[in-house]
Amino acid sequence: MTHKLLAAAALLTATAHGTDAWAQKTRGKIEDAEIEIVKERVNELPEATRNFEKVKVEAPAKSAEPVNYSFQDFRLPADKLNPSVRVLTIRQEELAPLTGNYLKAALGNYGTVYGRAYLHNTRSESGSYGLDFKHLSSANGPVNRRNSGQSQTSLGLNGETYQGPLVLGAKVDVGRERYNFYGYNGNVRDLPKADSIKQVFKRAAIKVYARNRAKDAAFQYDFGLGFNYWSDFYNARESNVYATLRSGYTLGETSRVSVNGDVSFISHKDSLTVSRPFVQVTPAYELTLDRLALSVGATLGYTGDTIGNARQFNAYPAVRAAYTVTEDKLVAYAGLGGGIQRVTLYDLTTENPWLAPNVRVADTRRGPTLYFGFQAAPARALEVNARVTLSNDRNLYFYNNSRRDSSKFDLVYDKKATQLVNVHGEIIYNAAEQFRLGFKADYNGYNVKTLAKPFHRPAFQGVLFGTYNFYDKLLVGGELYTYSSSFGTGLLRPTGAGLPYRETVRPTDSVIDLNLRADYRIMENLSIFALGNNLIGRKYERFLNYPVKGINVLAGVTYDF
Repeated sequence: MTHKLLAAAALLTATAHGTDAWAQKTRGKIEDAEIEIVKERVNELPEATRNFEKVKVEAPAKSAEPVNYSFQDFRLPADKLNPSVRVLTIRQEELAPLTGNYLKAALGNYGTVYGRAYLHNTRSESGSYGLDFKHLSSANGPVNRRNSGQSQTSLGLNGETYQGPLVLGAKVDVGRERYNFYGYNGNVRDLPKADSIKQVFKRAAIKVYARNRAKDAAFQYDFGLGFNYWSDFYNARESNVYATLRSGYTLGETSRVSVNGDVSFISHKDSLTVSRPFVQVTPAYELTLDRLALSVGATLGYTGDTIGNARQFNAYPAVRAAYTVTEDKLVAYAGLGGGIQRVTLYDLTTENPWLAPNVRVADTRRGPTLYFGFQAAPARALEVNARVTLSNDRNLYFYNNSRRDSSKFDLVYDKKATQLVNVHGEIIYNAAEQFRLGFKADYNGYNVKTLAKPFHRPAFQGVLFGTYNFYDKLLVGGELYTYSSSFGTGLLRPTGAGLPYRETVRPTDSVIDLNLRADYRIMENLSIFALGNNLIGRKYERFLNYPVKGINVLAGVTYDF
């Protein structure tokens, strides 16, 4: 007990000395206080609140890099419209951007079957590869049921590998299409059988390419080498070996040189064997002066086609000027150019599958060509574009009914140059992928000399389209196509016995085609869809003697994974 009292007294004495020393140093005053020591005390922390909100990543700052504007020196008007064989597919909602794979299947009237499989690897820094399979067939059509049935099947494979700034890639496409020449006289007593009027196209295409993906590199290039093969039911064949080059080299902050080139060699065989070489190159010098962008060059081209009196070697200027009136708001441009447009049966039969056998194909010489227009963004999500093109064309092709068989079409050419006035305009409003509304229109004025009419090239083409996404559950859309009437050639029945049929120019129908679609997402990976084509129900003739289907609908299911 004595030892404990002595120890406590020593501890208090040491504490008092230490406290007095601290008080002297700080010149403070020590107040009376009690100290409680609790050995069993437990410190408890309150429960933390978990934050389930995603980390917000700030949008990157707007880059000050100048925008490079590119305008084509010439553009052939697009005349392709065949709603009877077109299926309106719905753009997939990008809810799973790392995969994007889906399977689609649908059934419709006219005995229609539709299927598609899109398979692709997930996003990778080393490469990408994928598969795209499509099938559409209708057992029946608008004329004599099976006599106007048709089908299209295609398979595409693609792959790319990334080695630093170098991209190496390849594409392979194969396809088979079946059509019938159902544009015969509907009053014939003995209707032909489907197999006696069929047309079958087989297609194969392979392309390998290399390009530079380093945007800051002085030398930019995109080089491709390919082979296209096409054949039909009448033993016609077309083989096309081609190469393309798009390149540019930066000389300084405001100047660069570019060289674009195309080489093609076609071997065509039907009743004759024809070789069609083609080469074209466009070197140019490009200069940017504050708001003004200039490009000065020339297009030199050669084609082996000898149809008509069109020159085989052609040289055209390639001059462009673009002025930024208001940054990010309005750009006005004008140019003088021209060039040779490569024309192949591989492409022509996608526009008009009812071509007659043994047609002669020629490349179009377009130039000199004057064009001017503007690109504008007057408000957020709104784009307005307009362009006027004045051109002088030689060997511009037209489709006219064959004299030998009016259910087939020949390619016909004006023996002299065709003057063309094209006015193009478009207005597109795109609000963050939720609502999209647009209108595009083209007016084409053809001045032909030796042809009676610009056969099957309508003067006006327009489309009004729109889509709306309801809460990522329901996607609806519509398209309204309008084409003005064009012309074909028909036969008049003779008024007297023994007299021959007489040819006469006949107008085709004007086109008004309404298409609607809807896609409803049942679950995250499963949705159903419905498509309706030509809902106005007019069996118009885009090509003379070929009425399209009336109202045709499809309904099916989509599986995303």
